[in-house]
Amino acid sequence: MSEISGSAHKALNKQSSMESKIESSSMNKDAKDTNYIQNLKLYKAVDSGNLEATKEFLERNPGALTASLSTDEDTALHIAVLAGHVRIVEELVKRIQREDLAKMNKNNATALNFAATGGVVKIAEYLVKKNSDLVKIRNKHDYIPVVVASLYGHRDMVRYLYSVTPPEELSPERSKNGAMLFTACIIDDLYDISLDLLQSHRELAYAYDNDGDTAIDVLAQKPSAFLSGTNLDLWQQWIYSCIYIPSLLASSNVSHEDIERPLREGPAVQLSMNLRVPAIMVIYELKWRHVRAQELLRCICQEISSKGESMFEQLEVRKVVFKAVKHGIVEFITELMQHYPDTIWCYDEHNRHIFLYATLQRQEKIFSLIYNMGAKKHIVATNWDKSHNNILHQAAFLGPSSQLDRVSGAALQMQRALQWFKEVESIVQPKYKEMVNMQRKTPRALFSEKHKDLVEKGEKWMKETAESCTVVAALVATIMFSAAFTVPGGYNEHTGIPIYLKRNSFLVFIVSDAVSLFSSCTSMLMFLGILTSRYREEDFLKSLPTKLIIGLSSLFFSIVTMMVTFGITLFIILRERIAWVSFPIILLASLPVTLFALLQFPLLVEIFYSTYGPGIFDRPKKW
Repeated sequence: MSEISGSAHKALNKQSSMESKIESSSMNKDAKDTNYIQNLKLYKAVDSGNLEATKEFLERNPGALTASLSTDEDTALHIAVLAGHVRIVEELVKRIQREDLAKMNKNNATALNFAATGGVVKIAEYLVKKNSDLVKIRNKHDYIPVVVASLYGHRDMVRYLYSVTPPEELSPERSKNGAMLFTACIIDDLYDISLDLLQSHRELAYAYDNDGDTAIDVLAQKPSAFLSGTNLDLWQQWIYSCIYIPSLLASSNVSHEDIERPLREGPAVQLSMNLRVPAIMVIYELKWRHVRAQELLRCICQEISSKGESMFEQLEVRKVVFKAVKHGIVEFITELMQHYPDTIWCYDEHNRHIFLYATLQRQEKIFSLIYNMGAKKHIVATNWDKSHNNILHQAAFLGPSSQLDRVSGAALQMQRALQWFKEVESIVQPKYKEMVNMQRKTPRALFSEKHKDLVEKGEKWMKETAESCTVVAALVATIMFSAAFTVPGGYNEHTGIPIYLKRNSFLVFIVSDAVSLFSSCTSMLMFLGILTSRYREEDFLKSLPTKLIIGLSSLFFSIVTMMVTFGITLFIILRERIAWVSFPIILLASLPVTLFALLQFPLLVEIFYSTYGPGIFDRPKKW
């Protein structure tokens, strides 16, 4: 009986304890809900940017300044920073204690971490000025604020936070922050910071970041960092060549003082002191980035080579080389060759060396390096891959779509393919022209097979272009032929001679009419030759482009002279009545000529340049 009563007593105590916990939990929950409802006004005021309401609430409830206002335990400062309200952040920083600025939310993010995410430099300045230790506090991913800013691509924020972050925080021995910032700055074109980082921590030249990338690997996949990966017009190339960018690497050592100068000023500020032309400033900044990227690459290669060949193997530089070849970064290959001459003997998993791979990827700038190799080029030209495809077989494959799209129209794409095949054919030994691969195909047979569809598309493109232009040329010829027999002013009824025959303006009319007729007929004949062509592969190299050049040029000239004929006719008829009519007539007559030039002239220039220009290969000149 006593045992039963004892058990009942324990059960009653347990029930009483549970009821007490439930009551306590309920009270805590009620208090928490009350605080949440009370602080909700502050949350709304801060998030909406209402400075007066924020001040008024904090005057009545100063404890809410560091209270958690959200489920992620964000304080008012977190919310204001994330919303980007600079004035509210300034007010909160004035009120808050220095140590409370380092308070983290549920995700271990400080207010400065949020500021680095948002990219508002003024907010970061307010925070760091009051507590400089904030730049050292890491988030849940172990990243300090400057690294967070770099990952979000906030260039100005990166520059500011880098200037206030102690160098030891970016040491590779301490964490991955230095390597992450190093690769991120390369991606964001912040090469001045990258150079400064490398000066402070030489180990970053071969350090891996958290994504498993190295600096040399990132540079190999960034063609825009070099001139070879940038397309410039002729006038831009001329300006680019005239701009001088002083080197920061007068010696093998990078000067720390020289690096800090662009960190403070930057290329745009330096140039704006002398130049006010936006187009020139863009080219200046472009060349500034190219020069700094080249210097950074040189420093990285010097540091890697100083560690010996084992470091090249450890970083798998051979794989990096093929990434640079794929993107056509010739500066990368040439710089690497200077520090690691065995680069030219690098092979990929298919047993292709860099020139076989450059041919397959249609990177003419990389391929052109073969001309400066002396006797080595004969060895290079006699290699083949695992499928027994030699360098001419590689030229026979269809080029990558990224390279084909650089050329307008299937016909010009076919022309470019033939130019590649002919160029490679000129450097291989005769027997390699008939060498068969594992599919028993010669380079010529493989070329015909892989380019069959492109030939058909090129034929279709040529015919459609010729048909459209033939209609226009025929219309011009018809008009000009009839105009020759309906001269302005008519004929003398007794002699049959044109009334205005002795006027100079009438002579201009006759000459322009005749030239327009002859050129339109020439244009029709050229387009007829295109329509009746056999469309062999070889025709796309010279024959068809030449006919198209003559046809488009003649058509353009016929339209110009037709407008001259029309304008001079109106001038002859109306000049006795309205003397000033010549100016608006000339203006209106130039409109269709201008439209035609804008629409067709770029194509004409591209065809002419690709057919009779200097070529895409940098072959040594023979004098």
